[in-house]
Parts: sequence; C-alpha cells; structure tokens
Amino acid sequence: MKYLNFATILSLLILNGCNYLNVVPENDIETIETIFEKREQAEDWMKTCHVFLTAPVTSVMSSPAFTGADEVVAGEYVRNQYPAFEGFFIGDGLQMSQEPYGNVWKNTQFYAAIRYCNVFFENIGHVYNMEQVEKNIWTAEIKALKAHYYFELMRRYGPIILVPENIDVNADVEKMQLPRSPIDSCVNTIVRLLDEAIPVLPPFNQKDMSHKGYYCKEGAAALKAQTLLLAASPMFNGNKNYANFVNKAGEHLFNSEYDPEKWKKAAEATEEAIDIALQNGKKLVEGNIKSTTLLSKMADIEYSVLARNFEHDEALQMFMPQMSSTSTFWSFKTLPYFRSTDPDYATSNQGCFAPSMKMVEFYYTNHGLPIESDKEWSYGARYQMGKEIAPDYRDVVPLNMDVLNLHLRREPRFYAHIAADRCYWQMGPSTTDLTLVMAYQGERFGTQSTVINNSVPQNLTGYWMKKGTYTNVKPARYGADGLNGNVAIVWRLAELYLMKAEAWNEYLETPDYEHVYAPLNEIRKRAGIPDLETSWISYSNEPNKIKTKAGMREIIRREWNIEFAFEGRRFWNLRRWLTAEQELNEPLYGWNILGNSAEVFYNHYSEPVPVWKKRAFAAPRDYLFPLRAEEVLKTNCVQNPNW
Repeated sequence: MKYLNFATILSLLILNGCNYLNVVPENDIETIETIFEKREQAEDWMKTCHVFLTAPVTSVMSSPAFTGADEVVAGEYVRNQYPAFEGFFIGDGLQMSQEPYGNVWKNTQFYAAIRYCNVFFENIGHVYNMEQVEKNIWTAEIKALKAHYYFELMRRYGPIILVPENIDVNADVEKMQLPRSPIDSCVNTIVRLLDEAIPVLPPFNQKDMSHKGYYCKEGAAALKAQTLLLAASPMFNGNKNYANFVNKAGEHLFNSEYDPEKWKKAAEATEEAIDIALQNGKKLVEGNIKSTTLLSKMADIEYSVLARNFEHDEALQMFMPQMSSTSTFWSFKTLPYFRSTDPDYATSNQGCFAPSMKMVEFYYTNHGLPIESDKEWSYGARYQMGKEIAPDYRDVVPLNMDVLNLHLRREPRFYAHIAADRCYWQMGPSTTDLTLVMAYQGERFGTQSTVINNSVPQNLTGYWMKKGTYTNVKPARYGADGLNGNVAIVWRLAELYLMKAEAWNEYLETPDYEHVYAPLNEIRKRAGIPDLETSWISYSNEPNKIKTKAGMREIIRREWNIEFAFEGRRFWNLRRWLTAEQELNEPLYGWNILGNSAEVFYNHYSEPVPVWKKRAFAAPRDYLFPLRAEEVLKTNCVQNPNW
C-alpha cells in the first residue's frame, strides 16, 4: 500500500496560496489505491496536480517575469512592504544560490507536481466509474500539464532532471539521485508528451466548464511551439558559454554547435498551432465600437488581455487565477494612489508600480514606427511641449493644450497601455469618468509628498499603467466590479503570430511576405497602425530595414516588447535572445515627480532622470537561475555555471 498524508498536501496548497480545499478527503490518511477508485477523488487529485503551476506562471508576486526586467519601476517602499515580489530583487542583481528567488525546483514545488502527475498516470486506469474516453482526455490534460512544468523548469534552469516515472521511496539513494538531462533530451521529452496529448485533447470550445482551466488542444499546440522556439533561440542553440557544462555522468548538457534547422521546427510547430487555433474559432480580439476609430482600437487592445469566465476570442490557454495573478492583484499596484478625500479613493490601490521610460519610448508613432525612425515625427523635440489639434485624438489627448511631444501622435497601444501626464484616462463607465491625468507634485495623480518617501506608495516615473485594468470600472470599485470572473490568460494568438515571424526570419536567408511580414501585419492591423511595408517604405528614415534578416530581427523584437508589454514576456525574451546584459544593467528613468510645474517635472525639457539605479545582470551567470545550494548537495546534482 502507498499511503499519502493529505494534511501534507493541504499545507502545500496553503503555502502556494491555493484555495482547492476540497481536495482533502474526510479522513486524514488515504491510500492511493482508494483515492483512484472513484471519479470524484481522482478529479480532486487532478486539481492538486494543477495548483502548483498557477502562481509561478500567472502571479505578479510569485513570477519574477512581471517585475524582474526593466518594464516596471518600484522603489524601496515595495521592496520593504512586499518582499514576496521577488522579481524586483532579481532585477537588482541580488539573486543567490543560498536561497534563490523564484525557486520552483525545490521539493515542494514543480518536482512535487511532477510526482503527482506520475501518480495520476499510474492509477487513472483503476477508476471504476469513468468511461475510457474521459480517462484518455484527463490523461492528455495531465500530460500537457507535466510538459508545462518541464518547460517552466527548462527556461529557468536550462538542463533539468527528467522524471518519467516515480522512484520507489525505498530505493537506494543512488537511484534517487538522477542526473540532469541534456537540453535536447529535455526538449524532446516535452514535445513527445505534447504530441501524445494534442490529438486526444478537445478544443477549448468543447471542454466542460469544470475543465476550462485545464489544457485544451490549442493551448497544448501553443506550448509545443513555445518549447521549440526556446530550443531554437540563442540561449539554447549554439551557446558557447556552456560548451563545457556537463552533468555527473560526464554528458554535455548543451550542444554548442548552432543548428538552423531548429528554427524551422519552431516555425512549423507555430504554423500548426495557428491552424489549430483558427480552425477552432480563435481570432484576435477586434470589433469594439467606440465614438472614434482611435478609441475603438484602444478598446480592442484593452480587451485582448482581459478575460472573464473563460470567455475570450484570442486566449489559447487560460488558468483560474489566484488573488495575486495578473488579472487581479496587478490593478491594485498600478491604479493611482488617490487622497482619501478623492471620490475614487480605495485603500487597496497603491499605484507603486510604474512603467519605465524605456517602455514609454518603445511604443511606435501613429505611423507604426519607432519614434527614432519616423521621418515625420520630431524625435529631437520629444521632450519639448506641443499641442494636438486633430479631432481624431478627441477624448485621448486634450486638444489645443500644452502636452509633452513624447505623448503626441503615438500608436493606439501607447494610449491603451500608458496613462501619461496631460492625457485622458477613462476611469469608469460614464462620460463624466473621462479623467485628465495631472501628474505634477501636489496634483491629483502626482505625489503629495515633497520628497521621495519610502514609507508610502509612490509612482516614481510619472506614468501610470493602464494595461491589465478595465477602463469601464471605477478605481474605487475595482475590488467589487473589476475582478469578478477574471481568469488569467497564459498564451494568446498574437504570440503565435510573433513566434512565426521570428522563427521564419531566423531560418530564411531573406525575409518574405508570407512567412515574416504577414503574421506581423495581423498584429499591426489590430493595433491600428499601417502594415509593415507601408510604415517602413513610406514614413521611415530607414526604408530598407525590412529587407534584411538583421533589420527584421530588430523589428520583430520591438514588436514583442510592445504587444506583450507588462505581460512577463520581456524577462524571458531577453534571456533566450542573450541580450539581457545589454538591457538590464542600465538605470531606470522617469520624470522628476517632485516637480510642481511642467518645467521642473520635465527636468527643464532636457531629458528624463534616473529614478532607480540598483540594477545588475551578470553574464553569463544570470542567464540561468541557480539551484539552491542545499539541493545540489542533497541530490548530488551539478549546479549551474558560475553559481
């Protein structure tokens, strides 16, 4: 008999912030055999398999990807009051092997989940009150889930330990100390699990509501494409930094020879995933109707990342969120910290996460070009004041008022994602809720303090984040109205279009329309900007940039940074592209939030000021997370290089 103490499971669930308390049977101790007698208890086991993944993937607090790059700025207040936001400490260069931030390798995290998955595989066949068809679907869901655990481990740690089946607890210590497997073996294992799952999994629109948060056909196909894209990327494809990295058995864990065919595999898997998504009714979120074309596009962009009750045109995979997920807790840290006398005041809204100046400047002009590349946009005067006179910008930018040029004639995603000084923010369902952002010191959106105060929440850059919030919900009502039914989007269709363009661009000698331009144009159309060729040929000061692989690589990466801003993609992308040391060692910039006039706030119209300087990324060490030092000793497993 194999006994399992469910009090232990309960403690793990509580530690992970989960609320699946119904997984605990009436009796404290059950045998695995009795658990897998009935469908109801087998389903409880399924829930247990899933709960380990939610926080490290969707939680702003638990996933370092949301706060560990250079997209979000927060100060000492956040680090002192909320030390669980581990991404900020990773961004500050404080990662360590003694007690690593973002540690999911440990025994109570992903490897515990993998053990639960293996137990499920071993025992689901014994359930007597289930049809075989349903058993097959559940097994496919858990195979995809196990593949996702492997994927998350691999992109953090590189080569991982593969556990095809559980080792008997009475086995010799040597049998328990499995070596880390080479990257190619890890990739092949993930792909094999997904290839077994995809044909069996139903598409999302055919899943029962009780299983909407479990893997579907579209989601598993997207995960396969993600895995192969990661395997093809510079981090794992021909990386000379790890040429001498071997496991305890002496196997080389990285192949240091570059293989272009890996890009082709990724491209083909991405095309397959797109086909599956489109065949099953998935499409980019479009068609919202507002009073102007710009506002309509902003609504499309807003709702592309917000899902309620598992209803979403674009989402390929969704999870039931925790309270700290991107669809909930994010808003409390980004919505403004108003005074208690303000009608929109809410104690939960702290506004202490702010977009960095780098992100503000990443967004395109209205011509769909980087601000430095648009020959009709005055890049040299971007920090001067100007005026908007075109009625197209009504209710987005005030007409005939002094506004920083940096905030004028930008693309719809800029206005949908960023609340900039002297621009409008719709903060509720009524026309009277259209609010002018005034960010100088002492103003409604500005700090009320005359110093940088680490004891109270402050927005350090002078910009506010709209992305991830509903414009039709009043800030004071967010806890009641803004979170009802929210679910977390894991993969969405726009990501596949970017992946297709990137993979084919890297494989082909010269970018072409079908493979590279067309998928990017799908995203650009939804974003309300001209197609790639029109933008670069008609308005750019570099019209030939789209004709070269290197030029398109830069364009595609910029598109990633904009379309998936603040969604936790940049953290991983900078690592797989091997460009993190170029980006993450710079101070983070903003405006002088203590300035109580335009001239002082905008630093005399000269340039932004550094607002957070504690930044460090040590290459090549920091490209891989460290294993906890004690875990290395206990499992006799090799540590990642330079840790």
